[in-house]
Amino acid sequence: MIHAPAQPKHEHSLYMSKTNLTYSNLIAIFGLAILFISACNTLRSGDEIKRLARVGNEYLTLDHARNQIPDFMLQEDSIGALRTYRETWIENRLMLQEAERLQLRQNSEVQNKIQKAQQEVLTQALKEAVISDYEEKLVVTDEEARNYYQAHKDQFVLNERFVQFRHLIAEDIESARAAKRELMQAVPWPEVAREYSLNAEAKITESEQFWPISMAASDISIMNRYLKIIGQSEISPIQRVNANYHFVQLMESRAKGEHPDLDWLMEQIKDWLLLDKRRRHFSSYVKNLYLKARSNNEVDTYNVSQTNNEIQPSSADTLQNNETNE
Repeated sequence: MIHAPAQPKHEHSLYMSKTNLTYSNLIAIFGLAILFISACNTLRSGDEIKRLARVGNEYLTLDHARNQIPDFMLQEDSIGALRTYRETWIENRLMLQEAERLQLRQNSEVQNKIQKAQQEVLTQALKEAVISDYEEKLVVTDEEARNYYQAHKDQFVLNERFVQFRHLIAEDIESARAAKRELMQAVPWPEVAREYSLNAEAKITESEQFWPISMAASDISIMNRYLKIIGQSEISPIQRVNANYHFVQLMESRAKGEHPDLDWLMEQIKDWLLLDKRRRHFSSYVKNLYLKARSNNEVDTYNVSQTNNEIQPSSADTLQNNETNE
């Protein structure tokens, strides 16, 4: 892993999936309620639409379910995903109907929660709309990323050893020996891999990047152990694992505490800078709303004193220190 400098208003880490925006549980529940309400299509008996379920006079259609289920789930098991979504839809419809029967919507605490959730959903929708309009102008150049890296280089350090290596998997011992011999004779790795290795293209791609030593060939423990002890350009002994024959060759190594190359980080730095630009753009938008409202005499601020029960209007309080976070 790599330590990186703390960023204003957002966090980041290397070799991890990118961070998405999160919502409170309340918003998630409210949003789910909206989803299932919108999913209910009241259909006339003559409508020739594929239906998956009915609760009362409301129907769940196949098209709607497919639009709501993530693609990867449909690809893995479309029937299972549709069944799971259908059952969840039925349960939620029944719960919503029961909540209406019990007149929970009229409960003052529930009303306050619904109102708060609506406000937060609308605020998030505004944020997405503002950023969407700005997206075409939102560009982070290679130069910006390089400048950022140089400015924070001392804070980008490896917290474990990183290695670049080749991993060949052959079906038989003769192929493994021939591949090892050709590598020792300086035959290019792509040629050797395509001639002798299983999953050749994946192994060629794998060899083009650096890996944390803890992750390098970690699915074959003996290969990982070899990478920890062999020297640069050295090829490990051939080992039979799961009916195939393996060896690794260490190409390059970076020690813990060294600086990573910029090309390892370029895309992630760009992502961090994009997030920061989005945050700054929306923060500026909100401040402009505030200033416009103040100029139109639509907003007043007040001094609050713990020792004085009288609250007086004040022009000193401003939005200057109120940042809007991504």
